[in-house]
Amino acid sequence: MSDFELNSQTPKGSLENRWTQHKFNLNIVNPANRKKYNVIVVGTGLAGAAAAASMGEMGYNVKTFCFQDSPRRAHSIAAQGGINAAKNYQNDGDSVWRLFYDTIKGGDYRARESNVFRLAELSTSIIDQAVAQGVPFAREYSGYLANRSFGGAQVSRTFYARGQTGQQLLLGAYQAMSKQIDAGTVVHKSRCEMQDVIMIDGQAKGIVSRDLVTGELETHIADCVVLCTGGYGNVFYLSTNAKGCNASAAWRAHKRGALFANPCFTQIHPTCIPQQGELQSKLTLMSESLRNDGRIWAPKHQQDCEKRPEDIPEHDRDYFLERMYPAFGNLVPRDIASRAVKLICDEGRGVGHAIDGKKLGVYLDFAKAIEKFGLDGVEEKYGNLFDMYQHITAENPYETPMRIYPAVHYTMGGLWVDYNLMTSINGLFAGGEANFSDHGANRLGASALMQGLADGYFILPTTVSNYLAQQTPIDITKSYPEAQQTLQACQAQLDRLLNAPDPQKTPDEFHRKLGQILWNACGMAREKAILEAAISDIQALRKQFWQQVKVTGSDKTLNQTLERAGRIADFFELAELMCIDALTREESCGCHARVEHIADDGEAQRHDDDYAFVSAWQYSGNVSIPVLYKEELHFEFVRPTTRNYK
Repeated sequence: MSDFELNSQTPKGSLENRWTQHKFNLNIVNPANRKKYNVIVVGTGLAGAAAAASMGEMGYNVKTFCFQDSPRRAHSIAAQGGINAAKNYQNDGDSVWRLFYDTIKGGDYRARESNVFRLAELSTSIIDQAVAQGVPFAREYSGYLANRSFGGAQVSRTFYARGQTGQQLLLGAYQAMSKQIDAGTVVHKSRCEMQDVIMIDGQAKGIVSRDLVTGELETHIADCVVLCTGGYGNVFYLSTNAKGCNASAAWRAHKRGALFANPCFTQIHPTCIPQQGELQSKLTLMSESLRNDGRIWAPKHQQDCEKRPEDIPEHDRDYFLERMYPAFGNLVPRDIASRAVKLICDEGRGVGHAIDGKKLGVYLDFAKAIEKFGLDGVEEKYGNLFDMYQHITAENPYETPMRIYPAVHYTMGGLWVDYNLMTSINGLFAGGEANFSDHGANRLGASALMQGLADGYFILPTTVSNYLAQQTPIDITKSYPEAQQTLQACQAQLDRLLNAPDPQKTPDEFHRKLGQILWNACGMAREKAILEAAISDIQALRKQFWQQVKVTGSDKTLNQTLERAGRIADFFELAELMCIDALTREESCGCHARVEHIADDGEAQRHDDDYAFVSAWQYSGNVSIPVLYKEELHFEFVRPTTRNYK
């Protein structure tokens, strides 16, 4: 453990010129010298593929890794609704400054102004890049790119490709990376999982990986490492994330010295298909874009909750978002909508299946939209989403309103990074959802794709070059004792997982119990006594895990149970840090409602005087006693106020 002061490297000067001036001040590498440097990129979703493609095209030697069978399987494909950009094609008053303001406000004033303005500024270039790659965005009859509205904004700035926006953008980045693979500047390895970061002289100089088919552990040396490995929503067990999504790469970097920032800030998405049973292992997201035309309601009276929605007359329906937030209506930000839906269900006015004796669901109704635009018009905009809902629930959403309930989706916490996206470890960068930097306590819809591509295409190629310009290229043919020591430690961890003293239960059994503890204590509602009890419960369950986890088979072949066990071991440690972080934050912020800090009208109570900071946690050698560093947030251009969407 080292003692140091956080330095965000945030540039000074006028906000709109900071990134431009900062780029000019950074060092660059001569094109002829770039082939001397080696860069490792872990994770090849939007941020990773975009970064690898860009740096490969610049002339660096790039080596990429993903645990899927193809980069096309990255979870970035699951982003359905769209990507924000301040193009103002609708001439409705949008601008870079308005996108900046909406993002700062939507994040409940817990993000850096400089990072968020840069994101808004780059948004217009991202769309141009994607169009040039052939991404099939929806278009108006005139040929102009179409836009729709998303939560937290009163303008139309979200570009989309039906309900497949993430998939189409990922294919664009994947094709750009494939071009560089063919050119020889990028070497890619699929079905390969990072086990740890190799540290040489206090700098990140490589990784240990495990081939998930052969089980072979390998060391890879490079001049720097870039982690673009996504978020950690699956720590809750039930989430909208693909089952393979995990926190292991980021967490193992954290245990090597990278600070972990705002771990308790997780996004709850209001528009998910409700849980159907207690043994369910995955939740499905319905795009936020559905809230453009769908109206959310619940029965006014508890006795109507058992009725079919078609049998509940209009005067007995409570369109509660329109009632509570008339200015934004159904397009309030995700955290606001999620807390409102939970409030309705807590009152006993939920519908659908009961979980633990409580009906968890409200209706998302398209009857008015079908009446206005016609069946064909609604199908053109949302058809694949409606098909997905019908396939999962066996209900026709064109005839019967969808049922939705909030669920864990995105994570705003992640590895702490400075303005250059470098972690507190020299030479270790983090991009996309793996870092904490741009969203504060709540991410606005259609901003995840924006951040991933901004980091990958525009920021990392510039800031990584600045770092490499100050480094002497490492000899990757040399044998380093630090690399072998790290490999041996990884092997010891695998051996420990395979040889529990009293193997009885599968990793998933432990994960399900952990998820229940975490959701109840550190989900949408949080309370001091419950958080303290949860920390003790997590510690006890983690101890039991290491005694009783049952992992059959060998580490020398394909073994998905072993993969999951390693990831769940990391989830146990991360979950405890999340509860510790939530316990220290004595305020309600974003979707994180501390019951001790709720206003009389049910709205969240922030405490800006005491908590306008980034919580950056350092691993001390004991996961139960982390060290807290605070990065104070300074607001020069947007004054923190009570968020009002009414």
